[in-house]
Amino acid sequence: MRAKLARRSVLGLSLMLGASFIAPAWADDAKPIRIGWLSSLTGPLSSAAIAENIGVQFAVDEINAAGGIDGRKLELVTRDTMGDPTKAVNFAQQLAFNEKVDFVIGPVNSGESLAATPILARAGIPQIVIGTVDELTNPKLYPRAFRAIATNSQWVKGANDYVLDKLKLNKIAIIGDTTGYGTATVKQAEAMLKERGVTPVYSVLIDANKADLTDEIGKAKAAGAEVIMTWSAATGLLGRILNTRGEMGWDVPVVGHPALMGTPIRDLLNKPEYWDNTYASGYASMTIDENGKFPERTQQLMDAVKPKLGGKIDFTFWWIALGYDAVKILEHAIKKAGSTDPAAVQKALEETQGLELVYTTYSWGPDDRNGFPDEDIVINLANTFTDGGFKKAPHQ
Repeated sequence: MRAKLARRSVLGLSLMLGASFIAPAWADDAKPIRIGWLSSLTGPLSSAAIAENIGVQFAVDEINAAGGIDGRKLELVTRDTMGDPTKAVNFAQQLAFNEKVDFVIGPVNSGESLAATPILARAGIPQIVIGTVDELTNPKLYPRAFRAIATNSQWVKGANDYVLDKLKLNKIAIIGDTTGYGTATVKQAEAMLKERGVTPVYSVLIDANKADLTDEIGKAKAAGAEVIMTWSAATGLLGRILNTRGEMGWDVPVVGHPALMGTPIRDLLNKPEYWDNTYASGYASMTIDENGKFPERTQQLMDAVKPKLGGKIDFTFWWIALGYDAVKILEHAIKKAGSTDPAAVQKALEETQGLELVYTTYSWGPDDRNGFPDEDIVINLANTFTDGGFKKAPHQ
């Protein structure tokens, strides 16, 4: 009798132990998929981040309303870096090691990403890169960092080609800011112009908060510049460049960063006409065609988002589309991988070709972490803003 009771006790204990080992697997199937979101929602570089946040949150809500991904809801863990690389590093460590998120989107700005991406890579966390500096993606150093946004090289090449080939101008002044992004991009722009046999007549880095730009713009004019090329995401600085040019009565073209055509610029101008003769690197998906229409996928997202924005889109919509796509890329990767396992997600994205979303159609590979195609870069005319998009610049 005692032997039977002993056997029953052992059997009961075995079943209990077995259940305790099985339970975590069931729990994993039910627990939320945690997405870290590093975004500069406040500070001088917040304009793009605020719009991107709308897209990120909209995609998360849309997926959760449809039941989640394979039955698992998404949980967004947002941290405001304020555009500060030190905060970005601290929050990246927090998300990776304390919050133990499954994925990270961001940081938004390249200067922050340069500091945070190595941390996420060491933690082995898949990251959707939305900074443009080319060094942010490297399949050997950062094998799980996949870029959704266009690269700096694509932006700069598009702007250079427009200035040299369409406007036929080669006396160029380059202005950037003193952030990590501005410093790296001005250096890159100078190198890419040099490859085409052009040396800028003037080049300068300016603190994004500097109020009076009379000296810098005056020097560019005195150097004989025929065009100003700006490489900064700081809308305040860009607005002051346009205002200073306008107050000087110097009607040279300004060509460069997409932020040149953002709506915050419009609100900073002393006169509306100071936005004339201004061009920026942009995207086919956000460009209004000859019939006044956007591409179908863009229009569908616009129609879906508008009610949440009071029926009006007063943001540069590509930022919203990029935030939306970043989440949808993760949804695609998780479904393709069949899990949130980092190695499986990496493999799924490496095998992704022709993923049609809103901002663009993405393709990556084992040796390529940049998903945006060259042919989707266009140059837009800044003062043609309509419902978040723009018309093409002349001569294209």
